[in-house]
Amino acid sequence: MTTTRLHFVVPGPLDQRTGGFRYDTRIVQELVDLGWQVIVHSLAGTFPAGDAEAQSSLADTLAALPDGARVVIDGLAMGGMPGPLSAHEDRLRIVGLVHHPLADETGLSSAERLALERSERMALARCVGILVTSEFTARRLARYGVPPDRIRAVSPGTDPSPRAQGPGPGEPTALLCVGSVTPRKGQDVLVRALEEVRELAWTCTCAGSLTRDPGYAAEVQSLAARARLSGRIRFTGECDERALHALYDRSSLFVLPSHFEGYGMALAEALARGLPIVSTTGGAIPETVVADAAILVEPGDVDALAGALRSLLSDVADSPGCREAPSGAPRLEAMRAAARDAAAALPSWGQAGRAFARALEELAPSVRRGPA
Repeated sequence: MTTTRLHFVVPGPLDQRTGGFRYDTRIVQELVDLGWQVIVHSLAGTFPAGDAEAQSSLADTLAALPDGARVVIDGLAMGGMPGPLSAHEDRLRIVGLVHHPLADETGLSSAERLALERSERMALARCVGILVTSEFTARRLARYGVPPDRIRAVSPGTDPSPRAQGPGPGEPTALLCVGSVTPRKGQDVLVRALEEVRELAWTCTCAGSLTRDPGYAAEVQSLAARARLSGRIRFTGECDERALHALYDRSSLFVLPSHFEGYGMALAEALARGLPIVSTTGGAIPETVVADAAILVEPGDVDALAGALRSLLSDVADSPGCREAPSGAPRLEAMRAAARDAAAALPSWGQAGRAFARALEELAPSVRRGPA
């Protein structure tokens, strides 16, 4: 049996707890299970802008690879550093993996946005093909001049999960928000919206890193404190898989106030749990979440988010937790059923891995020269 070898380049350790890194980790494992030999290269430095250490790390990593090697580079590790790719594009088969364009990050200045868009356009042009995590992102890359025939979309897989049980009898409605506490995820908008519905019975858990943008994370927690909601909004920091599954299981509703998502793995996981969703129309979210399972509002609209939460919280008051809803709350049960139906149609990680392998063979076919 011939072993298919792949070099997978990521910005820092692979085991980081973000949607992008979780996607990379699961895809690597699925490829290994399919018989691929996957060699992971973890770069040093600061990303995505790419400081001197990052530039040197990427350049050295690519220089050490044999001619003809097939290489997947996470977009966060290459979008801000087209130079090292240019030096090796003729001898390596480089495939970019774009979770979402870097210029779509929230909180950038106009100059930063333009610089990242220019840099990522140059980096993408150095690749023989581009893998993306949604059809939405595939369409978005048209503005970067990437020909459609060089793009393949491979959506994340979703693990089958039991239906969320919700909080215990007599406990308030449990809201769950999963995502690193960064400006793009919009937790500041969530805190302000929750302040508008403070008279209702609820608690909210925000699960995700507090260190990726510590200034913003501190600002959001301070916002909750000033609103006298610290006792009702909990910031857990990063959670491992077991802790995250427990949080989903104890939740009544899922909320993600993101300004932009290239897919939204946490949303798919909420669907798998049968949770009604309150989120936004940012990026790929309307294509990831079925309309019947969610209320979607414009990103950054505090009043609209508060209105959506108030609407569902009022229904949950007649239907504690996520157990079977009584006849008085038919909308909630319809949303839960729609979520479970949508989850049944989501790809598994095995399907995602096979699709990723096929896409690699199409974009960078196997060659018979050298030990690539």
